[in-house]
Amino acid sequence: MKDIKERILEFIAVGILKKQTNGKILCFYGPPGVGKTSIAKSIARALNREYYRFSVGGMTDVAEIKGHRRTYIGAMPGKIIQCFKKVQAENPLILIDEIDKIGGAGYHGDPASALLEVLDPEQNSNFLDHFIDVPVDLSKVLFICTANETDRIPGPVKDRMEMIEVSGYVAEEKIEIAKNFLVPKCREKCALTEENLIITNEAINTLIRSYCRESGVRNLEKHLEKIFRKAAFRIVSNEENKNEKIIVDNSNLKEFVGREKFTSERLYDVTPPGVIMGLAWTAMGGSALYIEASLARKLRPWDAHQIVNTNVTTNSPSPPQPQGSLEATGHLGDVMKESMRTAYTVAKNVLGRRDPNNEFLEQAHIHVHVPEGAVPKDGPSAGCTITSALLSLATGKPAVQGISMTGEISLTGKVLPVGGIKEKIIAAKRAGVNCVVLPEENKKDYEDLADFIKKDVEIHFVDHYDQVFDLIFPNFVQTTNSS
Repeated sequence: MKDIKERILEFIAVGILKKQTNGKILCFYGPPGVGKTSIAKSIARALNREYYRFSVGGMTDVAEIKGHRRTYIGAMPGKIIQCFKKVQAENPLILIDEIDKIGGAGYHGDPASALLEVLDPEQNSNFLDHFIDVPVDLSKVLFICTANETDRIPGPVKDRMEMIEVSGYVAEEKIEIAKNFLVPKCREKCALTEENLIITNEAINTLIRSYCRESGVRNLEKHLEKIFRKAAFRIVSNEENKNEKIIVDNSNLKEFVGREKFTSERLYDVTPPGVIMGLAWTAMGGSALYIEASLARKLRPWDAHQIVNTNVTTNSPSPPQPQGSLEATGHLGDVMKESMRTAYTVAKNVLGRRDPNNEFLEQAHIHVHVPEGAVPKDGPSAGCTITSALLSLATGKPAVQGISMTGEISLTGKVLPVGGIKEKIIAAKRAGVNCVVLPEENKKDYEDLADFIKKDVEIHFVDHYDQVFDLIFPNFVQTTNSS
């Protein structure tokens, strides 16, 4: 929120110095329910500008933007001209919602390409709508676009906008939003006063932690509305005592919203060998992501003999050397599959240096699984975690408890930066983890976080996997290959 406030203040300052108001093209991106549309409304109110919103999600007809030619039956102007007609002002704030979900090119043209003229400051002073066929000056309009995922915004459109992230909220922020905004809003909707219904802070906290873990507050608002509706029904139904005062706390919360949807993000209280907790980021926010590695099938007796007793020589002919393999499951995307193969090679190299006599990864058939198989997963940020899970399985040693990690791994063991640092740290705190391993190049992202997010979490910055190995296996004794 700080970045948005600073950017709008800069915009106002430039307008004061130039003694005229020019337009600007901003894009707010972040998870659903974090208030991107509400922020745009507040900006319009603060700047005393007329507000107009339209959504381009699923839009496939270029005429929605640039209008129909008057020769068509039922022709009408595009959304931009409709905006001017409604607001009766030359400098409104126009919110273009869901720009990452705009339809692609088709029979009726490409609406994303039509937006290029609208959002280009060098061209939009002479925007031409097909219906009115007269140039219109859009240079004084403040355009604000919203999106959930920047990767899905067409490149040329993205290049014309100033991107501002609106990240998810932590539990402390959600509590304040609920008390100061959502609860009063629900009171007004249901016509209930504080004399009729009180929701304790403990109940709000339980709602956030056990029912509404997403980054935004839209689901939290739905649950609060549910509480108010049920309370209203109870008051209306109780004819004997219309002035009944209902207090919602932890003891009776389930009566209003049902049983808890989330109990814990931790699949394991104590992670066994081959299991490591990673951190993931999605459009809904951060979450814990476990990587599980296990033998796909038992080693044959001579395999185990060769792995454990590699220095023993016999005169009997040795059986053929088995070849190890890696199988991956968990609804993984192509990038994550490639990251897994890279991690497999890195794990072999690390094990070869740390324990040359251990040939487990060379000969074992390993199965790596990422739980919640129905949820698609992709991206390279689990590279460190996969490498650690393979090494934990190969050495038979569990990683240090209470530690999680994120970071892309290169073929030489370099730990590369990843995104979503704020969301991942929030997810780690929510899962009860007090130690997080991050790439060294993400240090600047971590330093930008608020102090209350960094509180009670120990962060280790690494730039090579050897540092990760020393952190998660502190008691590992390195061996040398004996001849």
